[in-house]
Amino acid sequence: MSITKNKKEINKKVDPLKEYSLQDAVGMVKDLKFVKFDESIDLAINLGVDPRHADQNIRLTTSLPHGTGKDIKVLVVTQGPKEKEAKEAGADYVGQEFLEKLKNGWDDVDKIVATPDMMPELGKLGKVLGPKGLMPNPKSGTVTMDVASAVKELKAGKVEIRVEKTGIVHIQCGKSSFEEIALVENIRTIYETIMKAKPSSLKGTYLNKISISSTMGPGIKVDQGTIRL
Repeated sequence: MSITKNKKEINKKVDPLKEYSLQDAVGMVKDLKFVKFDESIDLAINLGVDPRHADQNIRLTTSLPHGTGKDIKVLVVTQGPKEKEAKEAGADYVGQEFLEKLKNGWDDVDKIVATPDMMPELGKLGKVLGPKGLMPNPKSGTVTMDVASAVKELKAGKVEIRVEKTGIVHIQCGKSSFEEIALVENIRTIYETIMKAKPSSLKGTYLNKISISSTMGPGIKVDQGTIRL
């Protein structure tokens, strides 16, 4: 079976068993670019938690100093004066009429913010919104009366850190067009946020491993010791 030219280049430069310093890993991800589009740069963080335990079901938010590089489309489900507030804050879509569209499968949106009075109706769409990661939640700041702040924070690069059933966190930390220092600072912000959330009940290793990759590139393991400031 022939190995493509790109795969050969990756095999020459990346040792799948080695942990690289954060700076080296970021540099390699940017260097091993074989496509013309601006790829997303993502982290895969393997935590030693059991999400079935409430205190180990990690779900929190942080604002990245350099954003994600993605234009976040925000829907605000609310009514009355809050509609004007949401529009002035820069929401892409506003109004409770979007409930019907969501019910019918419309999902041209990245985040949904809702005022508490709208949650009974949104709750009925749990099976539709839940699997897509769109259900508003107080823990992520997306169920709030302060819709203006929520919209502005999401637009500015606020991200949700959420552990999956397997104990892994997948999160975008930037784009391949970002300067290396911007990616490094974003990754350090995510790492520090996760470390501060270590459950007191956890026995054993909390953060097992962390790797960085681009949309089309290989996963590169990162030495945790080089992330800490």
